[in-house]
Amino acid sequence: MIQSVQHFKSVFFIGVAGTGMSAIAQYLAGIGKQVSGSDRYFIEGEVNDTRQKLEAAGIDCYLQDGTGIHEEIDLVVVSTAVEDTVPEVQKAKSLQIPIIKRSELLAMIARSKKTIAVGGTSGKSTTSAMLFQIMEQAGMQPSIISGAGLVSIIKEGKIGNAKVGTGEWLIIEADESDGSIVQYTPQIGLLLNIDKDHQEMDELMEIFLKFKHNTQSFFIVNQSNKHAASLSVDLADDFGAGESTGAGYAGGDFVQEGMLIRFTINDHPFQLHSVGKHNMENVLAAVAVAHLLGVSYKDAAAAIESYEGIYRRHQLLGIKNGLHVIDDYAHNPAKCAASILACQPIATKVIAWFQPHGYGPTRFLRHDFVEEFAAALRPQDEIWMSEIFYAGGTAVKDISANDLIEDIKKLGKNAFFVEDRNDLVSAIQPHITDDTVLLLMGARDPGLEAFCKQVYEAL
Repeated sequence: MIQSVQHFKSVFFIGVAGTGMSAIAQYLAGIGKQVSGSDRYFIEGEVNDTRQKLEAAGIDCYLQDGTGIHEEIDLVVVSTAVEDTVPEVQKAKSLQIPIIKRSELLAMIARSKKTIAVGGTSGKSTTSAMLFQIMEQAGMQPSIISGAGLVSIIKEGKIGNAKVGTGEWLIIEADESDGSIVQYTPQIGLLLNIDKDHQEMDELMEIFLKFKHNTQSFFIVNQSNKHAASLSVDLADDFGAGESTGAGYAGGDFVQEGMLIRFTINDHPFQLHSVGKHNMENVLAAVAVAHLLGVSYKDAAAAIESYEGIYRRHQLLGIKNGLHVIDDYAHNPAKCAASILACQPIATKVIAWFQPHGYGPTRFLRHDFVEEFAAALRPQDEIWMSEIFYAGGTAVKDISANDLIEDIKKLGKNAFFVEDRNDLVSAIQPHITDDTVLLLMGARDPGLEAFCKQVYEAL
């Protein structure tokens, strides 16, 4: 029975190109394991950037046809999207090779290090990256396994979602969407927020309560989020926007100037090349942990000022004739609303485009999307949607993105449906002024990065 990273030498990932899988694969290769994997996006004769970067990291990559599985492999790892009918699964079973889920392996890795687990329904990747930046710049040489690529690591020619440091600390994202967060027993648990996303609130509260109980030493929460605040252990360790929260790490004096925000943490000045009050809260969270570990406010502020961001998190694609084009991973109601609000100080008008993912999630969150979008939009702002992204499977297609648009229209907001996203540019052209932000939002669809760049080029 494999229960520790010491119990295996050779590991194979089915679906290795996925963000969560590739991060763990790179980490294990970085600590000396023999790592290989396959993915349905690897196609004979086609160049695949992720595959090239994985192979550059020493990971052998195969087509998803079973050829990569052999007797010398100790462990096979699958994501939740991998079905039993996949050839590698069948072959691994025939060879009696143990098969585990990605989350089980991450929990195993987390037990091998002093771990900081970052949880919450929004901001996990950003906060993890900020904390990594602060700790690395402070000389602590942490490791990270993230859900998004850090620009600083991408510049090294890597995917950017993992790095092995020589220090004792490991930073991981603790995902609540699949319930895997309950498997981790970190030294430090960080809870950013709790908002309705994949589950009902009572289910989420139960999951995060378990996260709290599993945390070994310090549990730090956001006092500005009422649901997270209800799980507080020690107010002195918590963070929050404004002194009225009573949190030990209080943010204030927030100002946004274009793509730059300034604020204070316990009267110490900070500035970040990003947008939105939600990013001040992300910095507060990272600083609360770093300060607990002995990093001064001055050193933390210097690290945050040089922070370069992460992939598809309010990523400025460029500016054309006064039009700012921003690509963002926002995909649940609270995230989308926060993203729109963060763009409003940049220009007098925001045109937001959103592609919902999954018929089930869209149906579940329909009313929340409508309420959050309507509340965030100013009279001059607009929300556009294209049809729901369908990743395959047996989903019941009994809802359309146009249903949400019609609901938003009834609330008196400017809302438009363009079924085929390839028609977006021509449709929005007449709506663009010389002082506009075009905000492109969506997740899960592997083609979104290319689409957003195509939009920018076509404008």
